[in-house]
Amino acid sequence: MQEKDCLFCKIIRGEIPSAKVYEDEHVYAFLDIAPGFPGHCLVVPKNHCRNILDIDPKEAEHVVRAVQKIAPAVIKATGAEGFNVVQNNEEAAGQTVFHVHFHIIPRKKGDGMNLWTPSSYDSMEKMAETAQKIQAEIR
Repeated sequence: MQEKDCLFCKIIRGEIPSAKVYEDEHVYAFLDIAPGFPGHCLVVPKNHCRNILDIDPKEAEHVVRAVQKIAPAVIKATGAEGFNVVQNNEEAAGQTVFHVHFHIIPRKKGDGMNLWTPSSYDSMEKMAETAQKIQAEIR
């Protein structure tokens, strides 16, 4: 099922043009219009899902398999030395289109892209406390 007003659903339906790199019955992949580097692709399920918590596991499997198929092609086509797979969930995490999608970003050593600023825990006790809180919430 697709959403009438979703940007990515409109791209999948052909209502908005895109530079398609891959398509099958479950997945559509295209170049990002605001790339981190040339060759930066977005891989999306054809069915609308808001984020990673909303996607059916079988559908997620199709998307991940497509990422595995597309990433080597991105590396070869762009001359990249590696790549990042990035998946943002909700506005606080940088999601701007609320249709689950995976970024494949080609990378080269020293390219200047920094995906996060590392931090640390004040102590091993604080780290263990945080781990216990997470464990308690896993169902």
